[in-house]
Amino acid sequence: MVMAGLLGGVAMYAWSTVAHMVTPLGDAGIKQVMNEEVLLGVTKVATENQPGLYMFPNMDLPAGPPTYKRQANMSEYAQKLALNPSGLIIYEPPGSQPMMASQLVIEFLTEMAEAFLAIFFLTQTRIASFGGRVWFITLVGVLAALTTNIPYWNWYHFPVDYTAALMFTEIVGFLAAGIVAAVVLNRRMPAKK
Repeated sequence: MVMAGLLGGVAMYAWSTVAHMVTPLGDAGIKQVMNEEVLLGVTKVATENQPGLYMFPNMDLPAGPPTYKRQANMSEYAQKLALNPSGLIIYEPPGSQPMMASQLVIEFLTEMAEAFLAIFFLTQTRIASFGGRVWFITLVGVLAALTTNIPYWNWYHFPVDYTAALMFTEIVGFLAAGIVAAVVLNRRMPAKK
């Protein structure tokens, strides 16, 4: 199982790298901002130059269970949305360096953990055929892809093409891990006849 997990994780990472660096999947749904200088200056002021995930327009909701005040604030927010643009901004102050080596290591370790977990789940089943093993790992990938991507599309309006590209990339990554794992596991634990 360890070898299947290691090689499956490498296969996932290799596919993810190709998908983001070689194919158009890595840029799907991402648009460039017009009048960038204006946005950069305003964003720095609006966030007080503090890193974070910001939602606009502001939603003033008291914490806790629904109350009259909360319902009134939701009504006010609906009016804000009717008159103003809305969105999310992930803000990093000047000096942040994208694509640091640590980010690539974290991505690799994440995909390694995903492969190990999927293969661990597989070993808890009685699935012995090559195709069954590949299909099982791929279905785990479908579950993983649905878990965050659809809610982000639904609640935060991530673009459909961005969401579809990310889901496709994740599912194919699990398919690659499933093929590699099935090969390794079939050599160590052949299907019973």
